[in-house]
Amino acid sequence: MKTDIQIAQEAEMRDIRVVASQLGLSEDDLTLYGKYKAKIKARKDLKAKMILVTAINPTSAGEGKTTVSIGLADGMKQIGKNVCLALREPSLGPVFGIKGGAAGGGYAQIMPMEDINLHFTGDLHAITAANNLICAIVDNHLYFGNELGLKEIYFKRCMDMNDRSLRDIVIGRNRQGVERESGFDITAASEIMAVLCLSKDIEDLKTRIGNIIIGVNEQGEYVYFRQFNAVGAVASLLKEAIDPNLVQTLEGTPAVVHGGPFANIAHGCNSIRATYTAMSLADYVVTEAGLVQTSAQKSS
Repeated sequence: MKTDIQIAQEAEMRDIRVVASQLGLSEDDLTLYGKYKAKIKARKDLKAKMILVTAINPTSAGEGKTTVSIGLADGMKQIGKNVCLALREPSLGPVFGIKGGAAGGGYAQIMPMEDINLHFTGDLHAITAANNLICAIVDNHLYFGNELGLKEIYFKRCMDMNDRSLRDIVIGRNRQGVERESGFDITAASEIMAVLCLSKDIEDLKTRIGNIIIGVNEQGEYVYFRQFNAVGAVASLLKEAIDPNLVQTLEGTPAVVHGGPFANIAHGCNSIRATYTAMSLADYVVTEAGLVQTSAQKSS
């Protein structure tokens, strides 16, 4: 039996410009990331019927929502339907863990599988950088006098990897020598990931970043990130990440892959901009949502 990797290696990928043409997009509508990946501008001329795949317990081999979604879209394409996928981006943590990649399996995969499962177009790295810039700004604020009177900080750093030793850490001492405890979340479980995927445009994203609760002050009042006057700096790191990505299945079905929040901490589906864009370009959109843990994942 052929492995997923062998099947992917034997597949003949189409130029992403050819795939885009199925959706009525020209090269002028694409920001190319090589021959097989592209960024596209978000749209909101909704016309498609949406098909949601959810609540599937994966088999031991990993066939779950993503595999079913890809297979369903390919099947609809085979019977002549104008269909597009809208899926989440994988997180490097599960890719190198028990769960594995999130690009489907067998003959129901999105391509280029190895790129999508690893760095893709850099979206998760940009989200990680934006999240940690917020932390750096907050720490700098504390160092130079804590004008906002922060007493307790809720916001954490993040990285796109499973590293349990960083979940709870001592990050340093203040001028009085008092240590401060914090920790890292995985990028897919970060608030920046969540708000990016819910944002309708860059201005909406800025508003949501500004509304992030950093912590509470001495009076027990919430302190919001907008009070640090650095929303624009954080948003600038996400100016490309906010645009959806276009790839393809093994059979050349267009797939908009963008955003990857874990469902146990957030809304658990791809970005709203990706879904709206797919629904503006095709007659049918197949998407997925949710996360069901297996017993192996719970014990890992």
